Amino acid sequence: MKILVEQLRTNGRIYKKLEEIQAKDLKIRNKVRLYAALDLNRYYNAIIMVSQKSRLLMKDLVKFEEIVQKMALYRDHQFKGKVLILDAPMCSKAKTAFIKAKWKIIEQ
Repeated sequence: MKILVEQLRTNGRIYKKLEEIQAKDLKIRNKVRLYAALDLNRYYNAIIMVSQKSRLLMKDLVKFEEIVQKMALYRDHQFKGKVLILDAPMCSKAKTAFIKAKWKIIEQ
């Protein structure tokens, strides 16, 4: 988790509280790591960490939006911000779609 905190800090994201949510609790079979973070302005942010070899496509935007909705139901509050941390290449159309949907993208 220290690596994640350092990576977020270098990208200008500082959080007071960072909690990991298990994918099993949300009944998600994807290989992602999920975090609920509380920033300095007391807004909750959903952080999704993706590690895959294949390219991220447009269909993944829908999948990640559903995951954020499940996280909101699980935590019983809405998330103000959404952060995607990935080490996979990203389709250019998917990148513009993620930005339009107000996702912050951090590439490793």
